Amino acid sequence: MTEFDYKTCTGCSLLCEDILFPDEDSISHAKNLCRKGLAHYQALFVERTGPLIEGKEASIDQAIEKGAEILRNASAPVIYGWSNCTLEAQMAGLALAEKIGAFVDDPSSHCEGRLMEMLLSGRIPSCTLDDVRHFADTAIFWGSDPSSTQPRHLSRFSYFPRGSKRQKSYEEERTCIVVDVRESSTAKLCPTTTYRVPPGEDLQFLEALLAVLDGKIPKFGDKKRMIELGSIIKKTEYGVIFPGPGMLISLQDKMDRFEDLLRRLNEITTFKVLPVTEQYNSRGFGQLLFERTGRTKAVKFSPSGEAAAGPTLVEAAKEADAILVLGADPLLDLPAGLARAFAAAPLIVIDPRRSLTADLAQVVIPAAISGLEGGGTALRTDGVKISFEPLMKSEQPTDEQILTRIMEAI
Repeated sequence: MTEFDYKTCTGCSLLCEDILFPDEDSISHAKNLCRKGLAHYQALFVERTGPLIEGKEASIDQAIEKGAEILRNASAPVIYGWSNCTLEAQMAGLALAEKIGAFVDDPSSHCEGRLMEMLLSGRIPSCTLDDVRHFADTAIFWGSDPSSTQPRHLSRFSYFPRGSKRQKSYEEERTCIVVDVRESSTAKLCPTTTYRVPPGEDLQFLEALLAVLDGKIPKFGDKKRMIELGSIIKKTEYGVIFPGPGMLISLQDKMDRFEDLLRRLNEITTFKVLPVTEQYNSRGFGQLLFERTGRTKAVKFSPSGEAAAGPTLVEAAKEADAILVLGADPLLDLPAGLARAFAAAPLIVIDPRRSLTADLAQVVIPAAISGLEGGGTALRTDGVKISFEPLMKSEQPTDEQILTRIMEAI
């Protein structure tokens, strides 16, 4: 009989701890991996990068020293990425940012940053994924599609599983509601409780829902269906809203109205909020930064290490004379104008694999892949701390080790 070893998957922010491997050479025989997790583990065999300086091969010591030299001489450095690094690496990176007076930000700040600040400051109530599994009878996926971004979300926590208070089948004791601009994969599971919202009109939907909860006729959408939604919510015992980028980007500076909605919902019943973060430790960086600075995004450290609200990422990138990128590919993922600002600055990239950003970087420092070749800790999307061990050994240093060596060399 094959003996399996439990491992934690860092393919997304669910950080599933029940992944079974017969041995490190049998990734294809692993049990409980979703399609995203399998793709993540198969990344071991995707083109890896080596240490490079100005596109030429170098030793890793030379690459680290060159990266430290660029940051040492910079007057407006930026450190960007963070979400695919362990907590230990994030702490080392923030220590480096304090030392050199850097601006720091991550890819989720443009949509999840405000929500995370509201959650961490206690302005809106939250819970854990285990609470969802045990108690929630209504899950609202608003602008999020966990079937695509976190494929085991519904099966492990939010819809299909049995919990201590939800012992019957999902069709009897759980209701899944989707609010989205399109028919997402999650929406296909609950076609009768899917509400299509035109792009940019989430605020109008929110106002209509508030009207229904106050016994008024809504002025937006199908009035009958909105009233039916209000009825479902009023019968809910324990509800959870899972906001995604679609809703957060649409609301932008109108998140105070979302807070008003949560306040009204909790006057009627119990409702919590959990973000659907994508990168495995996005929550970790936001929470760590909040604990240190009171902010979850766009922080500028002074040369003395004091933190303050920074400029926008666009402004910081345009002024930057050195950008350190951690486990991200901003030239591929960011809007064209912002990507051009990144490309114009001297780039130092710490990444296990080749990327568009790495191809244009002055310095590339290869790292071990977190969760596959390097261990550590991370915060699940609900804030629960998860520790993990590497699946296999690597000759490459971890992000934490590289950042520590850069700081020592400055």
